[in-house]
Amino acid sequence: MGATEGLHARGKVRDIYTAGPGQLLLVASDRISAFDVILPNPVPDKGSVLTAFSSFWFERTRDLVGDHLITVDRSKFPEPYRQDPGLAGRAMLVERADVIPVECVARGYLAGSGWSQYQAAGAVCGVSLPPGLLESSQLPEPIFTPTTKAAEGHDLPMTPQECADLIGRGLMERLRELTARIYERIASVALERGIIVADTKLEFGFSGGELILVDEVGTPDSSRFWPADAYAPGRAQPSFDKQYVRDWLDASGWDREPPPPDLPAEVLARTSGKYIEAYERITGEAFARYRQRMAAPEGAGMEKGTG
Repeated sequence: MGATEGLHARGKVRDIYTAGPGQLLLVASDRISAFDVILPNPVPDKGSVLTAFSSFWFERTRDLVGDHLITVDRSKFPEPYRQDPGLAGRAMLVERADVIPVECVARGYLAGSGWSQYQAAGAVCGVSLPPGLLESSQLPEPIFTPTTKAAEGHDLPMTPQECADLIGRGLMERLRELTARIYERIASVALERGIIVADTKLEFGFSGGELILVDEVGTPDSSRFWPADAYAPGRAQPSFDKQYVRDWLDASGWDREPPPPDLPAEVLARTSGKYIEAYERITGEAFARYRQRMAAPEGAGMEKGTG
């Protein structure tokens, strides 16, 4: 996993390797970014949690739309990746896809940049909202708030019309519909387990002429997870995502420009614990059990046609 042979691309969190005709290997590292800057210290087990969450949700949204996941079973990876135990539980073999240059965001609650936009203009990404909403208020219905997909730097908010101008009206409407349905599925399952999904970010692409879900889905990196029993509008909420890291960085006085400060061991351990707790609460599976399954020589499951 440490070698760069076969390296196709490197993102903030994922390393992407070529894996034969029409296939890629997505390896989720333990890197963590905040405010679009990669931080110097890895969060233990983070990459494995992201892969575990994504495989869980791909399996549970496949009736809504196809996806790029082939398998997370290392015994089914092509060589030389099959022999690398460091990939167990943190890598996905996927179909190549032409990724649509839009981040599809569904918001069910008013938080983060959405709250800031609402305070300034009474709208989020051009979608008007009722007056009098508070920070973290549940919205009357989930809204579609796309952003640009920036190779570097910040993703920028777009109105639905700007999104339609970029990719076409028909495709924009299809993405809006799918984003809403997937968000509703994720939010419903999570709420049954005591977690509110305030918002989530999805990516789509085309493979073999078919529109599919790609990248990750329903992870603490791409979603805001709040404990339902502590929810109260009018303030920021405790969370299971990297908000704890963001809060620490803001309190440290960092100006959000590189280089970022080192994260204390306590912050790293607490963030890792939050990611793992979210996985265990939503999936009902002990994270240690997931790691055992992935370390098994074969039979890990979580591939197309299983489950």
